[in-house]
Amino acid sequence: MKEKYKISLMIKKKSEIGVPKGYIFSTGEAAIKKPGRKDIALICSETEANIAGAFTTNSVKAAPVKLNLKNIKSGKGQAIIINSGNANACTGKKGLQDAVETASLTAKALKIKPSLVYVCSTGVIGTPMPMERIRPIIPELAANAGKSNLEHVAAAIMTTDTFPKVIKKKVKINNRTGTVAGICKGAGMICPNMATMLCFIITDMAIAKKTLSKTIKDSVKKSFNRITIDGDMSTNDTTLIMANGMLGNPELTEKSASYKAFKKSLDEITYELSKLIVKDGEGATKFIEIEVKGSVNEKIAEKAAFAVANSNLVKTAIYGNDANWGRIMAALGYSGIDFKEEKSDIYLGNIKVVSGGIGTGKDLDANKYLKNNREVNILINLNKGKASAKVLTCDLTEEYVRVNAEYRT
Repeated sequence: MKEKYKISLMIKKKSEIGVPKGYIFSTGEAAIKKPGRKDIALICSETEANIAGAFTTNSVKAAPVKLNLKNIKSGKGQAIIINSGNANACTGKKGLQDAVETASLTAKALKIKPSLVYVCSTGVIGTPMPMERIRPIIPELAANAGKSNLEHVAAAIMTTDTFPKVIKKKVKINNRTGTVAGICKGAGMICPNMATMLCFIITDMAIAKKTLSKTIKDSVKKSFNRITIDGDMSTNDTTLIMANGMLGNPELTEKSASYKAFKKSLDEITYELSKLIVKDGEGATKFIEIEVKGSVNEKIAEKAAFAVANSNLVKTAIYGNDANWGRIMAALGYSGIDFKEEKSDIYLGNIKVVSGGIGTGKDLDANKYLKNNREVNILINLNKGKASAKVLTCDLTEEYVRVNAEYRT
């Protein structure tokens, strides 16, 4: 009890303005991949929090993911420790032992149960964790808790990212104002069902465990699961949300009057973070939003949008400012949906380049649109129904090849 009070006191003195109540942060340098940068971070709640998450669907799962899947069954958590530079994936029994040891050392330093600690890693696959450098840094992280802010954590977990990604929202709950804040990392190996993407969301609102779990999964489905950069799915994808109840509101359920306000804020955060990931795509020069509407159902619209988003021919054409709409038509044709070209319209921005499956002769105008805009909107109307879906992607450039060719060197 003494130690818990001590941590609580520290939070009240040092908690970051503009983030949810009752959370503190710490970052450190373990030289996991190379020295000279912060590469390990800690997010800690003053009290046990309800926690929920979504994880990679890749059958090859990193050791931290396996550990988190076990711990999250309780729906409880208090700390998240994250490292960049090493994914701790494809590392066998030793990798799992290292993840368990990291959780145990963090729990010991914070004087909490190991089952309340979630471990997340990102970086190179297949390389053993340098535990000899990680072990001594964990007590330092705990001792320095409160000396870093959320932006510092977002920077420490980056790999090929070029900027830290942070979004914060205020939410009115009766006569109180709660906060939801999220950070993420990701710039490559981004594909449906998340990818080399880590996201951590914290709130001071009290939210029921089942409600928290359902809401984060629904939110991820329409944000992180609808982005694609290179079609590769990683082994470490993780989204975690902690709700510590420090706001003092009655616990929210789906039937609560304020639930919609919370859900709206969470959906906005995950979508805005997913946009930042795509905008930071490795080597990317253009952000692309693909919307398919006029579909029989949402699933078909999503399938069609992903076919276009994952087409390297479409992505390179946009990089070259070439309104080659034939590549979009081809992707729709092989997407596997019931597609009728003679019913379909395609727009680049506000320019209708295809009407009823036939070109409109406005390719030069569309080329200018691509040249003058870093954010590109592709709208495809199947004209078969009322359902729609959006998928986010980016262009494919020579720089993408360079970044990934040199990733381990």
